[in-house]
Amino acid sequence: MAEQSIPQRTVGSTGVAVGAIGLGCMGMSWAYDPAERNDDESIAAIRAALDCGVTLIDTAAAYGPFINEELVGRAIHGHRDETYLATKAGLAVHPVTFKFTPDGRPEEIVASAEASLKRLNIDVIDLFQLHRVDPQVPLEDTWGAMAGLVERGLVRAIGLSEASVAQCEVAHAIHPVASVQSELSLWTRDRLGDVVPWCRAHGASFIPFAPLGRGFLTGAIPAGREFDEKDFRSANPRFQADALAANQVIADGVKAVAGRLGATGAQVALAWILAQGPEMIPIPGTRRPARVRENAAAALIELSADALAALDGLPAPTGSRY
Repeated sequence: MAEQSIPQRTVGSTGVAVGAIGLGCMGMSWAYDPAERNDDESIAAIRAALDCGVTLIDTAAAYGPFINEELVGRAIHGHRDETYLATKAGLAVHPVTFKFTPDGRPEEIVASAEASLKRLNIDVIDLFQLHRVDPQVPLEDTWGAMAGLVERGLVRAIGLSEASVAQCEVAHAIHPVASVQSELSLWTRDRLGDVVPWCRAHGASFIPFAPLGRGFLTGAIPAGREFDEKDFRSANPRFQADALAANQVIADGVKAVAGRLGATGAQVALAWILAQGPEMIPIPGTRRPARVRENAAAALIELSADALAALDGLPAPTGSRY
């Protein structure tokens, strides 16, 4: 039985309801704080998520690569009926430099899905997403292969990640786009002007990744913080010393609103995303069960007009997102 009841939202036009807050699992295995990796704690975090109604669990073949799917597979063993499992294919990522190469070849997409099913130890993927559109392969071919997986019963719904409106249109004409996953947070708002309205008009969910600004919006990353060279943020423009100091005003603004509400910065940042529309299902990442519960509680917060105005008025960040 769930520890707490959080509101639910429907994934695209699938008719399937999931918790309004999901869980991004990438950082459990890869990209952030490698010295703190703890598989047992991460498995406990995933199970804590399911206990409190956080049912959309997001992973990808590229995370590790492969080890994150294996971790998630262990965590959901015996809990499959409680889990809405989302994974991604079509991207090769260097484990140290984080440089990526899209691979949308149909045969690669099919092989990746079949391999993901084995690593996750499941019979069907609830949401299979194209991690990046490959400019060298016609999207019609890639998306057609993904639609074929639905026809075979290996996948229930398909989505895109970091896609443009034009790419969404191409895909949707072939098979319904259930979701579009892109970065969205109080310091990354670009998609609010294009892809989010497209999702709203076409019955697709929008799944914001990095909704806490890769940890920055929680207020837990002080100016001057240094990152391990294997941590993605060590080379990220927004986390360089000067940018981090300049961006502190954003974290301080979130903290001020949180203080007035008796909430945490993370909860306010997530509540702001949920307030952008019913198509939003953010997937904050954490490896700690206590943080999972904290994030889930954000779905119960209703921001006042004054709070929303204060958050909407925060300045744009210093530094590009990649």
